Amino acid sequence: MAEALSRDDVARVAELAMLRLTDDELDTFTPQLAAILKHAEDVEALDVNDVAPTQHPYPLSNVFRPDVVESFDNRDAALAMGPEVEDDRFRVPPAHGEEP
Repeated sequence: MAEALSRDDVARVAELAMLRLTDDELDTFTPQLAAILKHAEDVEALDVNDVAPTQHPYPLSNVFRPDVVESFDNRDAALAMGPEVEDDRFRVPPAHGEEP
């Protein structure tokens, strides 16, 4: 049995995931994450030696439509659906604190 999950463990995981959690959220999420990890231990303990590896439970082949190149000449209409446009492209916020 793994050691109990502490509030500090959850705070560290949140920090690594770049999440800011309040004290109330830490109190809420600590037992929830502990329960998830306990369930993962239960699944890991299952004996699956006689179970054949499967990718999908149903015998499926490619269910996607063919990839066909089509012309698109309404760029202005597409750009009009975005929140901001700059230099004929969608303007998006910077990711992970990068400077624009």
